[in-house]
Amino acid sequence: MRDANPQPVYLSEYQSPAFEVEDLELDFDLAAATTEVTTRMAVRRNPQAAEPGAPLRLYGDGVELVSLTVDGAEPGEGMLEEDADGLLLHGLPEAARLEIVSRCHPEQNTALEGLYASSGNLCTQCEPEGFRRITFFPDRPDVLTTYRVRLEADRAQYPVLLANGNRVEAGELDGGRHYAVWEDPFLKPSYLFALVAGDLACQRDTFTTMSGREVQLELYVEAHNADRCDHALASLKRAMRYDEEAFGREYDLDVYMIVAVDDFNMGAMENKGLNLFNAKYVLASPDTATDDDFVAIESVIAHEYFHNWSGNRVTCRDWFQLSLKEGLTVFRDQEFTTDCTLYGVKRIDDVSLLRAHQFPEDAGPLAHPVRPDHYAEINNFYTLTVYEKGAELIRMLRTLIGRETFRRGLDVYFERFDGQAVTTDDFVAVMAEVSGRDLTAFKRWYTQAGTPHVTAATAQDGSTGEFRISLGQYTPPTPGQEHKEPVVIPVRVAMLDDDGRRIRGRLEGGPEQDEWVLELDRSERSFHFDELSATPRAVSWLRGFSAPVILEANQSATTLAHLLAHDDDAFSRWEAAQTLMRRAIRARIEDDAADSVLEAEIQHALAALLEDPAIEPVLLATILQLPPPRELAELFDCVDPVRLRAERDALEARLYAPLADRLRERQPKLDDIDNGAFTADAMGQRRLRNRLLALRVAAGDESAVPEVLEQYRKARSQTMRMGALNAINDLNHEARALLLADFERRYHDDPLVLDKYFGLQAASQVSGGFDRLEYLLQHPGFRWSNPNRVRAVLGPFMARNERHFHQADGEGYHRIAGFVEKLDRMNPQTAARLVQPLTRWRKVDPARGEQMRAELERLAALEISRDLRDVIERALADA
Repeated sequence: MRDANPQPVYLSEYQSPAFEVEDLELDFDLAAATTEVTTRMAVRRNPQAAEPGAPLRLYGDGVELVSLTVDGAEPGEGMLEEDADGLLLHGLPEAARLEIVSRCHPEQNTALEGLYASSGNLCTQCEPEGFRRITFFPDRPDVLTTYRVRLEADRAQYPVLLANGNRVEAGELDGGRHYAVWEDPFLKPSYLFALVAGDLACQRDTFTTMSGREVQLELYVEAHNADRCDHALASLKRAMRYDEEAFGREYDLDVYMIVAVDDFNMGAMENKGLNLFNAKYVLASPDTATDDDFVAIESVIAHEYFHNWSGNRVTCRDWFQLSLKEGLTVFRDQEFTTDCTLYGVKRIDDVSLLRAHQFPEDAGPLAHPVRPDHYAEINNFYTLTVYEKGAELIRMLRTLIGRETFRRGLDVYFERFDGQAVTTDDFVAVMAEVSGRDLTAFKRWYTQAGTPHVTAATAQDGSTGEFRISLGQYTPPTPGQEHKEPVVIPVRVAMLDDDGRRIRGRLEGGPEQDEWVLELDRSERSFHFDELSATPRAVSWLRGFSAPVILEANQSATTLAHLLAHDDDAFSRWEAAQTLMRRAIRARIEDDAADSVLEAEIQHALAALLEDPAIEPVLLATILQLPPPRELAELFDCVDPVRLRAERDALEARLYAPLADRLRERQPKLDDIDNGAFTADAMGQRRLRNRLLALRVAAGDESAVPEVLEQYRKARSQTMRMGALNAINDLNHEARALLLADFERRYHDDPLVLDKYFGLQAASQVSGGFDRLEYLLQHPGFRWSNPNRVRAVLGPFMARNERHFHQADGEGYHRIAGFVEKLDRMNPQTAARLVQPLTRWRKVDPARGEQMRAELERLAALEISRDLRDVIERALADA
């Protein structure tokens, strides 16, 4: 059992492994109750090891040791030592061959790490440290070797036997048993190991690579889900082609396999050639999945496939380097989705995610750098900072050195480090080498936590016409980092004239342009422009969200309205609307009164937008959405979350009530768009209809509720059905109960669709939230052992049901803390993620903050897992 109070691990104390593993053979005798594993490995002392005579560390967690031999003999006296982390072998020769027989118990493994049972099948999750729950091994990412895996099991119970690599042998055995042997010729760390044994249906296809090799594509699901695989397979083929064309990366094995798993802690896992997926990111049909589901599946399929190079062929040396693979791969999947599906709006969706979730993480007690310098529990560092902010760092690098240079740098990186475990420093060094730039200051982005604030101001000399932009930056303190050094911030800007056209000019004597990237690499810097083709009416700041910063430009409402009407950058146009809406909310909260002049300007700008025939439907739908409460909360040191939600909703009603006729006129007709087509235009039209219908309901348009009922009843796709339900979910109206009851009856046997029902009920602000919560937790379709079910109920309750989660008497906090305590005994990873909304106790008003803190302190006094303790102790530090 792992120590529940572990010592922190520090990057500065990294040491190379004492031994290398030259090859590995694993022999599994598979069964749900007890699986026996025979591990054979050739080890050789590592000449690069810091301690030449150090013992071989074999990690093991909950694994029973049956026998161990060294070169065919039992270890001598004093040679084998057992401790809390596993085994130590002292006095090994320079090279040795080990054979270890061990046992693990899959059906008892509720943590879903290592080898576990799910819906009668056996599967694995080894990242980051799950392999040590399967067998004793030097389970660290810088120990790479080749794997030969033999799986043996009862054929009737487990007719499908899968592992990494290519299948080289299979056959029948006595007693109704069978076996399969898999070989992976590529070096990989143990966290990329995978196996699956079960009764699964297979959907097959092929892909021809750019060099002409034919790759078998195999997607394994439970038989009753076989008709929901087409989109996943099509997404995989698109991703494979895109990786070749955009990044020059070709797949390397004979087969690529995906397995959909019901019980999974994460979204998916990139195990070499055998990707295990949470079923929600595989299964889709127009009747069961929304457009957002289809996009998410395409994105996650692409993400795990792209890992074949950015994570597998080139992997990370240690877990401090997690963003080396995750940040780079998120960037690659974002580019894929942008180019293939959502185009400009994808960038806005990514920014919305950052602001609503990563920026608060950067400003809270769990803040940490993209490359942390220490951790107590690595499971807690699979965060949006590592993934999404890490991707922003890659994007900034590309902006700074240029697209073509960046692509050359990636080619050099993959070729130079193929088959190696490396660091973020190695990655940045390659980009510096290829570009000829000194990127030392840029690396501060990896080592400093927090979101930089950028101030921007302009001035123009009336006599010379010279235009000046002044930029400044500062980053607030974060836990353990009081002082911040300036970082390199690329600020992409353009200037618009009175007609909304881009102005041309020269930056400090450079070439004539109409868009510039200003590099803010110190605390303050000014940039001078001359020979402008017109007097600037507005500056379009941070175009394309060129850096993950908070910009403070102090633009007037009139200027923002001009940008909203004319800017040709989708992000900047959306950002103008968001800025106006944030100001209106802030005025209402801070001044306790609506800014009627500001709100009138916003309403006028929105009316003009609704009448613009040129704007794309998907962009219009996105612009019309007010910022979410979680993002708005970051505007204040602390705030009453119930009031914040109420003020946001009230602003929405005030803005859109006078525009009801325009909303109705702009709303696409259901029969024209409800075709389930997975195209940008079709999805944009559906998003627009659903958004306008929801705004009409929120604004009190009495004709909207009958339309909700009609849309639900006539809907041919889940997108339109959920659009109707979302529109009415916070309305205390009999239509809501009627539609939800029908939805539950329709999908009660489909867990993934039922999750949508759970989420709607849990998130609703309609009175009776705690009764609904208890009903959901007792529902026949709910299981505490399944992370999807838990997240479907408790996630929306905490994230979107402010009225009940933040109820003034603290009942919401007390219930969630009780659920965390219950889950921690089953699945510490899920418990540690579930508790995180309580860690924001400093951001709510003092009375609620004290209630949250009290629940954290109560949990801290219990015997809890290291995953949960790590999160709580960081949240309570300096309390």
